[in-house]
Amino acid sequence: MENNAEISALVKLLDDPDEEVYHHVEQKLLEYGGEVIHFLENAWEQSFDGLLQERIENIVHQIQFKTVKEDLNLWHLSGAFDLLQGTLIINRYQYPDLDEQKIILQLEEIKREIWLGLQYEMSSVEKVKLINHVLYQQFGFSGNTKNHHDPQNSYLNQVLESKKGNQISLAIIYSTLAQKLDMPIYGINLPQHFILGFIDESKQESTEYGVLFYINAFNKGNIFGKHDVDQFLRQLNLDALPEYYRPCSNTDIIRRVIRNLISAYENAGATEKVAELNELQEIIKDDSKTD
Repeated sequence: MENNAEISALVKLLDDPDEEVYHHVEQKLLEYGGEVIHFLENAWEQSFDGLLQERIENIVHQIQFKTVKEDLNLWHLSGAFDLLQGTLIINRYQYPDLDEQKIILQLEEIKREIWLGLQYEMSSVEKVKLINHVLYQQFGFSGNTKNHHDPQNSYLNQVLESKKGNQISLAIIYSTLAQKLDMPIYGINLPQHFILGFIDESKQESTEYGVLFYINAFNKGNIFGKHDVDQFLRQLNLDALPEYYRPCSNTDIIRRVIRNLISAYENAGATEKVAELNELQEIIKDDSKTD
């Protein structure tokens, strides 16, 4: 209760015209972290003062952004095993009050529909065609070709609502559903494109990295072969590096989500967001590369 009294007293000082007083109060509130958000939101609702509201929004954002950074760091340090969890952390950057349970239930609903159609003797291609039918025909997902640079294409909650996403968000949904159903479909970090591979896990050491075939989640789950990837790289005048053919790590995928967001916000001129996303990028930067 002692804390509550001090927090309330600090919140009352937030409209102080003296910048020095404000910065002192701001620092004290930031030290408290998440527990002050409730007090700040109440004060915001009761105020008609534009400056006070702006100051409150700024402090709340700083606290929430710090939490996102801590969560992303923890996810990365503990092995980045759960791609969906990493995606939700990035989602909370823009939507701090994200209802994660709702997202999980939406994915479960799609997964259930696929599961109902699965049959034991299905080939890998037939399984992929089933996913494609459920995801693109039944649920109506598609690539957002009209507004490709919209940052909303990278936020899972928005993609699940609008049924439109970019290459990487649709691939995350696709591979998450597949893996929940024990289908070895993983992301592949192709330049200027993000695709999926259906892996034969017994052949991962071979030259084809165990990839039976590739899938384009942006183009209604279109199935294609290694020669198509070869041709795509030739068109871009790029060397056929091994990482363009084999599954990448979950950290690579989240790095690419952040890069897409940086590019989208640069287009929109949102410099503060670009700076913050660069901070997130730094947390999970690849130390093995010097680029």
